[in-house]
Amino acid sequence: MLKITLPDGSVREVAPGTTPADIAAAIGPGLAKAAIAARVDGELRDIGRPLEADAQLALVTAKDEADALELARHDFAHILAEAVQALFPGTQITFGPATEDGFYYDFAPKDRPFTEEDLPAIEAKMREIIAADKPLKREVIDRDTLIAQWEAAGETFKAQWAAELPAGEELTVYHSGDGWYDMCRGPHLASTGKLDPQGFKLTRVSGAYWRGDQKNAMLSRIYGTGWLNKKQLDAHLMRLEEAAKRDHRKLGAEMDLFHLQQEAHGSVFWHPKGYVIWRALEAYMRRAIDEAGYREVKTPQVMDARQWEQSGHWGKYRENMFVIPDEVPNVEDEGPLVSDDAQWMALKPMNCPAHVLIFRQGIKSYRDLPLRFYENGCCHRNEPHGALHGLMRVRQFTQDDAHIFCREDQIVEEVRAFCALADRIYKDFGFTYSIKLALRPDKRFGSDEMWDKAENELRDAVAAAGLNTPDYGWEELPGEGAFYAPKLEWHLTDAIGRTWQVGTIQSDRVLPERLDASYVGEDGERHRPVMLHRAIFGSYERFIGILIEHYAGRFPLWLAPVQAVVATIVSDADEYAREVTEKLRAAGIRAETDTRNEKINYKVREHSLAKVPNLLVVGRREADEGTVALRELGKDGQSIISVSDVIERLAKKAQAPDMQ
Repeated sequence: MLKITLPDGSVREVAPGTTPADIAAAIGPGLAKAAIAARVDGELRDIGRPLEADAQLALVTAKDEADALELARHDFAHILAEAVQALFPGTQITFGPATEDGFYYDFAPKDRPFTEEDLPAIEAKMREIIAADKPLKREVIDRDTLIAQWEAAGETFKAQWAAELPAGEELTVYHSGDGWYDMCRGPHLASTGKLDPQGFKLTRVSGAYWRGDQKNAMLSRIYGTGWLNKKQLDAHLMRLEEAAKRDHRKLGAEMDLFHLQQEAHGSVFWHPKGYVIWRALEAYMRRAIDEAGYREVKTPQVMDARQWEQSGHWGKYRENMFVIPDEVPNVEDEGPLVSDDAQWMALKPMNCPAHVLIFRQGIKSYRDLPLRFYENGCCHRNEPHGALHGLMRVRQFTQDDAHIFCREDQIVEEVRAFCALADRIYKDFGFTYSIKLALRPDKRFGSDEMWDKAENELRDAVAAAGLNTPDYGWEELPGEGAFYAPKLEWHLTDAIGRTWQVGTIQSDRVLPERLDASYVGEDGERHRPVMLHRAIFGSYERFIGILIEHYAGRFPLWLAPVQAVVATIVSDADEYAREVTEKLRAAGIRAETDTRNEKINYKVREHSLAKVPNLLVVGRREADEGTVALRELGKDGQSIISVSDVIERLAKKAQAPDMQ
């Protein structure tokens, strides 16, 4: 008999082959109906998969939403693939995972790529499969048998995938009823009918390369969003609709902030209004880091490949680096552009090795530490074209980057101080956040003892800052640290509930060792400093993109590119409008004048679309009385107010939060 321990500590003895579903039924009919899967010794499994040994068992219901959503989305992906093959015979399947809010599946169509017009028919077929309530059955299968079956069915992609899986790995397939099947580790729900047929929607179609390699075949990828019920789906679709309105690319064009184009893939062309926001953020951050005791530096864009080899980035990160030959290129029409003898350099993808080189200039004493080097550092990373996304994923970006070189006994206090600084800054922008600790990955530099120490120091610092509580969403993430250091991550929550991973601080003992950084200790001997890598914005580009969407383009006054527009009703007021504008500018308010020969309603609509926060309307009466009609963005009506009063009202709000 097997001993199965339940979450309440009770133990049930059952025969081998008993399933979690059997145990749920023995406990009660309500649980039998509610249970959709099980965790066996922590592993998520099918509710109908037999138990093989003594185990800890927790039954999963829809109340365990994270597990339930993952199962549902995995099932939706399989049902999507089954529906497509039923409607389009000859289509080959590849693979289709669950995603953060849904699922996708990649197909190799027989005749033509799929289009958005195909989605309604596919959705209808999926609902038909769900309504059929087909059992989803797991089967362990021999590798050679499975490869032969895939090849016989013309599924060359699946056959290739199966052949390349590690030898000795157990291969499983899941059958949908008695017909269709797919290779999958699982788990799945007991049957297709466990899904809500109104709980999903197919959203779009795109191209995708087999295994993400542009040298391989182009596939058709169908995306969908999947939820436990229609209510959840409708709420998600409303969020998507709101997100579309806030899309930073759309608002960036409407507000004339920036643009991107093919001549500079992944690099941003900042327009004057967009660069106003950049400069306001840069000035704000400089004041913050000056107050916190940082010293600003500037380092080269291009460094010798040998430096990157020594730091470890050349071996771990080269595929994401732009490399440059250190020689004059061939200027003749014939022959290679670069010789085989060229030495290589690289555009820096990060600033840390250069900051170590600054630290190494001159002898450092234990009394000099901590040293905090800050840089608005422009970096380049060779991201795939298909991964680029507006300001959120670019190839050229500027980090608000800093590295703190400190002694072992200073680490906890330095990290605690950084936590306090980040907290103040994020709250100035109206964000709430959660903090995660990303722990050691499988492939890493350094000893386990070193990693134990570094991880515990970060835990202690967050505790000292009072942030390791459920209120701050404290969570530890196994395996998600960098190859050289664990890190704390700040996940911001925006105005519509989305999260963005932005700030980090990493406790690194590897790079100082590899690049031979040292200081003279109190004992007169050389010691390695610990290097804390930290950023708050992450990158200016991405942070501005997040801010555009967080505020829906309606920036707080201190960040608004244009803080006020003085617009005329009639041409007789043109000179007065210019005088008001000059007074606003003299008070430090970014103001413009609109004296175009257009109706005032047209001007109001245009400046509202551009998200100008204050529109000061003037006509003959306002000119005679020394007043303006103030219209504030997002508010109905207007107020008649003197010029001096409007300047007093706007001047304080136009200052950054740290200056008010």
